[in-house]
Amino acid sequence: MSQQIVSRRSLLAAGGLTAAGAAGVLGLAAPASAHQAEPPAPTPTTALSRLVAGNKRFYKGNSRHPHQSLRDLHELAAGQHPFAITLGCADSRVAPEVLFDQGLGDLFDNRVAGNIVDDLLLGSIEFAIEEFGVPLIVVLGHERCGAISATIDAIEHGGEAPGHIGTIVEALRPIIEPLVGGPGDVVEAAVQANVLAQVQNLLDQSEIVREKVHAGALGIVGARYDLDNGKVTLLG
Repeated sequence: MSQQIVSRRSLLAAGGLTAAGAAGVLGLAAPASAHQAEPPAPTPTTALSRLVAGNKRFYKGNSRHPHQSLRDLHELAAGQHPFAITLGCADSRVAPEVLFDQGLGDLFDNRVAGNIVDDLLLGSIEFAIEEFGVPLIVVLGHERCGAISATIDAIEHGGEAPGHIGTIVEALRPIIEPLVGGPGDVVEAAVQANVLAQVQNLLDQSEIVREKVHAGALGIVGARYDLDNGKVTLLG
């Protein structure tokens, strides 16, 4: 692990997960009752482990939908204490609370097409870090991403995307352009490259993020969601 990026291997190993888990998808916790209290998540490792368990429940069909009752709503009205920040795509099929089996007050969500880091997103993420002491950021891309495909199409065929869609394309172009024309599934390669690039952008563009990561108080992981089976795979 470098001093800046908390790697998939180091986070999983520190959490006591198996080598098979480190190489595969998020998952590994046993099912729990619908009303069992979630463990606290004060560190990057324990926060990731909690997401790990939730995703396995989801793709195994054992979701327990925690913290979604009226009682939870009323308790959270006075304040929130999210344990993870997500930077995900706005795609309607990739809702973090659903695929990680979490509930109200658990995740500080930031969603935009292409899961792109910009000044507004950075401000939102830095607010959550400073205000709530959130220990983990997950940059979440997904297979067959429309923003990625639109950018590849613009690079390959020219022309301009309509309206403000062009802003998304231009933000993604420097990351994706070197991959166009390469071997294999270019969309998939670009999805993964973009996730890792946005992880690096968080570090490069935010002094708050860098300092927290350097101090061990914050971890950042990149991940890719599979639309076909519901599994989340860690990248990097």
